[in-house]
Amino acid sequence: MSNPEASTLKGIQPEELHILMQDLCFREEAQLIDVREPDEISIAAIGGFKPYPLSQFGQWAPTITEDLEPAKDTYLLCHHGVRSMQAAMWLKSQGFKRLFNVVGGIHAYATRVDESITKY
Repeated sequence: MSNPEASTLKGIQPEELHILMQDLCFREEAQLIDVREPDEISIAAIGGFKPYPLSQFGQWAPTITEDLEPAKDTYLLCHHGVRSMQAAMWLKSQGFKRLFNVVGGIHAYATRVDESITKY
Protein backbone atom coordinates (compact mmCIF):
# COMPACT_ATOMS: atom_id res chain seq x y z
CA MET A 1 0.00 0.00 0.00
CA SER A 2 1.46 3.37 -0.96
CA ASN A 3 1.72 6.22 1.51
CA PRO A 4 0.14 9.42 0.10
CA GLU A 5 2.47 11.45 2.34
CA ALA A 6 5.57 9.78 0.89
CA SER A 7 7.98 11.96 -1.05
CA THR A 8 8.28 11.51 -4.78
CA LEU A 9 11.22 12.45 -6.98
CA LYS A 10 10.62 12.06 -10.69
CA GLY A 11 12.36 13.03 -13.87
CA ILE A 12 10.43 15.30 -16.21
CA GLN A 13 11.24 15.55 -19.91
CA PRO A 14 11.90 19.04 -21.34
CA GLU A 15 8.86 18.67 -23.62
CA GLU A 16 6.59 17.94 -20.63
CA LEU A 17 7.96 20.96 -18.76
CA HIS A 18 7.42 23.16 -21.81
CA ILE A 19 3.74 22.17 -21.96
CA LEU A 20 3.29 22.90 -18.26
CA MET A 21 5.05 26.27 -18.61
CA GLN A 22 2.34 27.43 -21.03
CA ASP A 23 -0.16 27.38 -18.14
CA LEU A 24 -0.13 30.60 -16.10
CA CYS A 25 -1.54 28.76 -13.07
CA PHE A 26 1.37 26.32 -13.20
CA ARG A 27 3.89 29.17 -13.27
CA GLU A 28 2.23 30.75 -10.24
CA GLU A 29 1.76 27.56 -8.22
CA ALA A 30 4.89 25.51 -8.90
CA GLN A 31 8.26 26.25 -7.33
CA LEU A 32 10.86 26.52 -10.10
CA ILE A 33 14.48 26.27 -8.95
CA ASP A 34 17.63 26.73 -11.05
CA VAL A 35 20.71 25.47 -9.19
CA ARG A 36 23.24 26.67 -11.78
CA GLU A 37 25.75 29.43 -11.12
CA PRO A 38 24.89 33.10 -11.81
CA ASP A 39 27.27 33.25 -14.80
CA GLU A 40 25.51 30.20 -16.32
CA ILE A 41 22.08 31.72 -15.75
CA SER A 42 23.23 34.93 -17.47
CA ILE A 43 24.02 32.86 -20.60
CA ALA A 44 20.78 30.85 -20.70
CA ALA A 45 17.65 30.81 -18.58
CA ILE A 46 14.01 29.76 -18.56
CA GLY A 47 11.65 32.46 -17.32
CA GLY A 48 10.13 31.81 -13.93
CA PHE A 49 12.99 29.75 -12.50
CA LYS A 50 14.55 31.26 -9.37
CA PRO A 51 18.29 30.98 -8.77
CA TYR A 52 19.51 28.81 -5.91
CA PRO A 53 23.15 28.29 -6.96
CA LEU A 54 24.74 25.22 -5.41
CA SER A 55 27.91 27.23 -4.72
CA GLN A 56 25.77 29.34 -2.34
CA PHE A 57 24.18 26.30 -0.68
CA GLY A 58 25.42 27.38 2.75
CA GLN A 59 23.53 30.65 2.39
CA TRP A 60 20.13 29.35 1.27
CA ALA A 61 19.99 25.83 2.74
CA PRO A 62 19.30 26.83 6.38
CA THR A 63 16.11 28.71 5.43
CA ILE A 64 14.92 26.68 2.43
CA THR A 65 11.81 25.33 4.20
CA GLU A 66 10.87 28.92 5.11
CA ASP A 67 11.55 30.30 1.61
CA LEU A 68 9.78 27.46 -0.21
CA GLU A 69 6.82 25.25 0.68
CA PRO A 70 7.81 21.57 1.03
CA ALA A 71 4.29 20.41 0.09
CA LYS A 72 4.25 22.23 -3.28
CA ASP A 73 5.39 20.79 -6.61
CA THR A 74 9.05 21.76 -6.97
CA TYR A 75 10.91 21.61 -10.30
CA LEU A 76 14.70 21.69 -10.47
CA LEU A 77 16.95 22.65 -13.35
CA CYS A 78 20.69 22.76 -14.04
CA HIS A 79 22.89 22.44 -17.15
CA HIS A 80 22.56 18.68 -17.78
CA GLY A 81 20.42 17.40 -14.88
CA VAL A 82 23.13 16.13 -12.50
CA ARG A 83 23.42 19.03 -10.03
CA SER A 84 19.64 19.48 -9.96
CA MET A 85 19.25 15.78 -9.12
CA GLN A 86 21.67 16.20 -6.21
CA ALA A 87 19.70 19.22 -4.99
CA ALA A 88 16.40 17.35 -5.41
CA MET A 89 17.66 14.42 -3.34
CA TRP A 90 18.72 16.85 -0.59
CA LEU A 91 15.34 18.65 -0.72
CA LYS A 92 13.63 15.27 -0.39
CA SER A 93 15.65 14.67 2.79
CA GLN A 94 14.37 18.03 4.05
CA GLY A 95 10.74 16.97 3.71
CA PHE A 96 9.88 18.21 0.21
CA LYS A 97 7.09 15.98 -1.06
CA ARG A 98 6.81 16.40 -4.85
CA LEU A 99 10.06 16.95 -6.71
CA PHE A 100 10.67 16.96 -10.45
CA ASN A 101 14.13 17.04 -12.03
CA VAL A 102 14.37 18.34 -15.61
CA VAL A 103 16.03 15.45 -17.46
CA GLY A 104 19.01 16.69 -19.47
CA GLY A 105 18.75 20.15 -17.93
CA ILE A 106 18.59 23.42 -19.80
CA HIS A 107 20.82 21.97 -22.52
CA ALA A 108 18.14 19.40 -23.43
CA TYR A 109 15.43 22.07 -23.14
CA ALA A 110 17.34 24.35 -25.53
CA THR A 111 18.06 21.49 -27.94
CA ARG A 112 14.64 19.84 -27.98
CA VAL A 113 12.14 22.58 -27.08
CA ASP A 114 13.37 26.17 -27.41
CA GLU A 115 16.24 26.76 -29.82
CA SER A 116 16.24 30.48 -28.92
CA ILE A 117 17.93 29.54 -25.63
CA THR A 118 21.72 29.73 -25.92
CA LYS A 119 23.54 26.40 -25.61
CA TYR A 120 26.85 26.40 -23.75
